[in-house]
Amino acid sequence: MRVVLAEDSVLLREGLVWVLRSAGIEVVAAVADAEGLLRAVDEHVPDLVVTDVRMPPSHTDEGLRAALVLRRQRPDLAILVLSQYVEERYATQLLSSATSGIGYLLKDRVADVPEFLDALRRVAAGGTALDPEVVAQLLLRRHSDPLDRLTRREREVLALIAEGRSNTAIGETLVISESAVGKHINNIFTKLELSGADKDHRRVLAVLRFLKVG
Repeated sequence: MRVVLAEDSVLLREGLVWVLRSAGIEVVAAVADAEGLLRAVDEHVPDLVVTDVRMPPSHTDEGLRAALVLRRQRPDLAILVLSQYVEERYATQLLSSATSGIGYLLKDRVADVPEFLDALRRVAAGGTALDPEVVAQLLLRRHSDPLDRLTRREREVLALIAEGRSNTAIGETLVISESAVGKHINNIFTKLELSGADKDHRRVLAVLRFLKVG
């Protein structure tokens, strides 16, 4: 896996480079701003971009905007965005732009190196990885909605799918069998009227509808 990293904090940038290289991941470029990110992707054509949301010069949303540009130019490029805080607007923009190979994590998650690397690899493989706090924040704004037909357990399953968890991991988290997870997922697809798409695509569509970004 070839990665371009964009982070303006020298300490965090070097720490991330060390973590990735220690895991056998090739960091082909590590830059400090959005312009450098765009140039590095053009030069190196990586498999995955890891970028901060806020970078120079304004420290607002340069990293996110660069990620959205890259996604439009290279739909197959996997992108993992890191943020200091849960920023609902940014998460919504990112998720609205794609249905695969996307991640949005809080920087605190980097401290749990195995979990961070697992999320990174899921995104690189075309999956999703959403921080549990991001999922919770997005769900807070939902009130009365047709999706309220989902049971409490189905909501729990769908929230874990939104985090990028596999059926096996969902079963372990909820202490239920993998077959039970599959039944809940099929019920979700039926209630959201997603029976016409392939299984992987339906998972993505269900998450986007659940979070009201698609």
